[in-house]
Amino acid sequence: MTRRFSAPVEPLVETNVFRQRGRMSTDVPDIQDIRPRLPVPVFPEDPNWETLYWTAWETVWRAIRPPSPDSTLVACHPRPFPNGAIEMEPTAFVANLSGYAPITPTPVELLNNFYAAQHEDGFIPGALDTAGGADFYDSFDPNSVGPNLLAWVEWRYFRLTGHKERVAAVFPHLLAQHRWRRANRTWRSGLYWTTAYAGGLTNQPRVPGTRYHHNHWVWIDASAQAAVDAAMLERMAVLLEQPAVAEEIAAERETLIQKINAEMWNEKALFYQDIGPNDQFSPVKSIAAYWALVDPQLVPRDRRSAFIQHLRDSWSFRTEYVLPSLSADSEGYNARTGNGYRGGVWPSLTYMVLRGLGVADQHLLAHKLAVNHLEQIAHTYEQTGCFWRSYAPETIGPGEPGQADETGLTAAVIVPMILENILGIAVDWPLRQVTWRRHLERAQGYGVRNLPLGSEGTVDLFGVGDSVSIRSDVPFTLAIHGDQDIIQMAVPAGSFDISLK
Repeated sequence: MTRRFSAPVEPLVETNVFRQRGRMSTDVPDIQDIRPRLPVPVFPEDPNWETLYWTAWETVWRAIRPPSPDSTLVACHPRPFPNGAIEMEPTAFVANLSGYAPITPTPVELLNNFYAAQHEDGFIPGALDTAGGADFYDSFDPNSVGPNLLAWVEWRYFRLTGHKERVAAVFPHLLAQHRWRRANRTWRSGLYWTTAYAGGLTNQPRVPGTRYHHNHWVWIDASAQAAVDAAMLERMAVLLEQPAVAEEIAAERETLIQKINAEMWNEKALFYQDIGPNDQFSPVKSIAAYWALVDPQLVPRDRRSAFIQHLRDSWSFRTEYVLPSLSADSEGYNARTGNGYRGGVWPSLTYMVLRGLGVADQHLLAHKLAVNHLEQIAHTYEQTGCFWRSYAPETIGPGEPGQADETGLTAAVIVPMILENILGIAVDWPLRQVTWRRHLERAQGYGVRNLPLGSEGTVDLFGVGDSVSIRSDVPFTLAIHGDQDIIQMAVPAGSFDISLK
């Protein structure tokens, strides 16, 4: 008789309300109905950015689907891939828009499908079958989990909205998943492994022979994502007043940071790289290494400048159109088409790097890279009439293989790039704070209208030279970063003009 393995039960999963609920609201509101509630970028001299912004919202909304009547899915989902899989990565990036879409149901609820599918041992599948809602892969398949993004997205939603109740609802399930990954995706050293398929960079030559297998390597993106996940969970535990859990997660994160820096930093290349079973470094430089920047404590100060410099060097990642998934000086780099992850520019990866640069206080560099990237996307849209999953690194046009963005993934990162990196707006609503980094220089000014401030109101900001116009429903603190100075002020509800002189 064959005995089936029974995984140990994670007690936290017993509290998973998403596994116990029936189907939630699955109506997809019309984009024209929700448009009046969305933030409005104002670019008098750059109407192409406004067009790109609204086209991105429309594209995302067209990609959202209700579950089929006979499916066990509990919420809407992005359009699946041709194989029928609803993958965690595009779902997470669409959910990332939730802080800018104060609607019901909010996009963050797309993640509920994955929480509802959590196993008793804490495993959350990286892909679900559209037809029935079942796991797309067995949990012990090396390719069963995708990039570790859930806590990163949920914490961002909290910082934009202040919705602590959402954190309380999802925290136990995120912690259970983290413990499952720690138990099932690490080596003896405590560093993490994945596969090219599960990590999302399927044909990148960073680890030989690992499209569907780990090949006993340690992977920099999986390890750095684990540190980021731990950082988000630690913050959640502190917010929810669970000091014992915060201490557990903080200790693991500290160990991860120490081991990543001791073992995965290639001093010769001045770069973080995957390492093989014989302690050899990967022969290439992957954009995936920049997950290390997303954790504010992972990259030591004495390494940060050299690591970021690769994003400025034209022979590395600063190609004509940024940012290639493989550095230009790596063997296998394809300058003409990108050839998938051998140099293709993938908007979600570019957005990840921009977020990391923000954590590292490199906002001007992030702004310049975003301008370059969005101009490439805009020009290609003008030529082809659609968004693409990837773009060529050194010519205007889609990457190869040419795959249109069907899931809304590319469109979903255009919106925050425009608001956060082009306009320079950042909201931290639990602190009641808005930061505006005015990197653009426009004679006619620029700004934003109807920017959500949690669930309490909206703000309009418009600046021309040294004058800024403000309208707000609620009081908050505004910090304006100019070329040299930072001006911080308490903003009351109402409308008024201020001078920055």
